[in-house]
Amino acid sequence: MSEERQLLRETVAALVDKHAPPAAVREAMASERGYDESLWTLLCEQVGAAALVVPEDLGGAGGELADAAVVLEELGKALVPTPLLGTTLAEVALLAADQPDAEALEGLAEGSRVGTVVFDPGYVVNGDVADVVIAADGDRLTRWTEFTATRLDAMDLTRRLARVEGRQSTDIGADPGLADAAALLLAAEQIGAASRCLDLTVQYTKDRVQFGRPIGSFQALKHRMADLYVAVQSARAVVDEVVAAPSPTAASLALFTATEAFTRVAGEAVQMHGGIAITWEHDIQLYFKRAHGSAQLLGPPREHLRRLESEVL
Repeated sequence: MSEERQLLRETVAALVDKHAPPAAVREAMASERGYDESLWTLLCEQVGAAALVVPEDLGGAGGELADAAVVLEELGKALVPTPLLGTTLAEVALLAADQPDAEALEGLAEGSRVGTVVFDPGYVVNGDVADVVIAADGDRLTRWTEFTATRLDAMDLTRRLARVEGRQSTDIGADPGLADAAALLLAAEQIGAASRCLDLTVQYTKDRVQFGRPIGSFQALKHRMADLYVAVQSARAVVDEVVAAPSPTAASLALFTATEAFTRVAGEAVQMHGGIAITWEHDIQLYFKRAHGSAQLLGPPREHLRRLESEVL
């Protein structure tokens, strides 16, 4: 990782530590827009989070998708609700247009406008608060200039979803593989969440005493946590490699691997925490819900597995 990208990671991590503790995350997910608007402003003004993939001549930072992946991984660790995923994808879509909308890109880059991409109109990330809505079908991109959005009561309250119906649209160009970009970014976010979920579980097993000993000292739990660590680090290695050298097949591999790791870690975390893990007051249930919600967000894992199988058969 470059020095600049490492600095980006550390800066985002510091903002999250200061402004997004668990209580703040819960407050944000219950807010009217589903995210902390003041934190979003800080991320945009101090980090340039929403400007990373936009060229400098269009008001952006001139970075790469990998830069956005770094930020999403750090946000994923604390399950911070933000419109970054949808906004970044909307920017990628607009940049692929035959005639990029400079005004829309500038608004998205500065964080004053929120973007989203429709892969399935029944489940659109931040669809009820988006100003710029792009639909991608794998072939063409269309911008929905008139639409209606209805917020959904999703299982994962840390990620706002909505049902969006387009009323009027304009074709803006060929789809550059927006679903693959989404897969890469979501995979990075999942790796962040999985690593923090595992850290919380390890700490709990050190603190929880049973039969006069921390439960983390029991051999059976040591082995399980070691296996989880290997799963997370292996998935991280895959995602890092794919982000550095993306391709359609590799994007499916990254998403499938990250999904499997996060789902496994979240499930084991519930088991190791015991009954407290499924209470509203405990944060592990939020990670469990995020894991299962993310697993279905871009289509079930079996679809990505079939895509991988088609490449080797």
